Amino acid sequence: MNAFIRVYQFNYIKGQVQNLVNGHSTAKDESVLNTIKSMAIERVSALFPNMNEEQKQLFQPITSIDDKEKAERFIDQLKPYVIPFNVTEQGIKKLFPKVKKLKIPALEDIDLREISYFSWVDYSANKKYIVIRRDKKLIGLQGSFTTSNQKGICSICNSYEDVGMFLVKKKGNVQGNFIKRGNYICQDSKTCNHNLMSLDKLYEFVERLNG
Repeated sequence: MNAFIRVYQFNYIKGQVQNLVNGHSTAKDESVLNTIKSMAIERVSALFPNMNEEQKQLFQPITSIDDKEKAERFIDQLKPYVIPFNVTEQGIKKLFPKVKKLKIPALEDIDLREISYFSWVDYSANKKYIVIRRDKKLIGLQGSFTTSNQKGICSICNSYEDVGMFLVKKKGNVQGNFIKRGNYICQDSKTCNHNLMSLDKLYEFVERLNG
């Protein structure tokens, strides 16, 4: 069976599985537990409206999850079917042709089945780079990044985390003028990727700053 689960869907499934574990550790009423189970199955199934029989069998164990051990075993069984983020070093370099000495982290050190977007900070230049894939095309953003000493809502994952200001400078309509656009996002892109259960906010963020 080919990989068919997107990374953000995998994160969402992990959230539903955690709900099952939490429910069984706190609730004793059988009807309450059945409701939690039904909701988890319904929500996961809604992610894949066109599932074939083989895929349905893969998700079948979710009905019996009632503790952490079973949850971890189920998640481990799903991991091989997660679609990795499709990116190459050469593809990234093409997105930033004006950056002569682009310092890209080694892709082999990154689990591409755990990221919905690729991002890193070049601290020597105080630049943060963000790479997403949308409609089979790579899109790149580069901007300054200033960490803050407080938590806030990330514009990408919509979670309450340690954030910083990502700021993009674009040429204005008048020669010599520049427009700055920015917003607060997670300081740690790994945390941000783990929080992502939908790509809507990520796409909105890139569109707003790239516009």
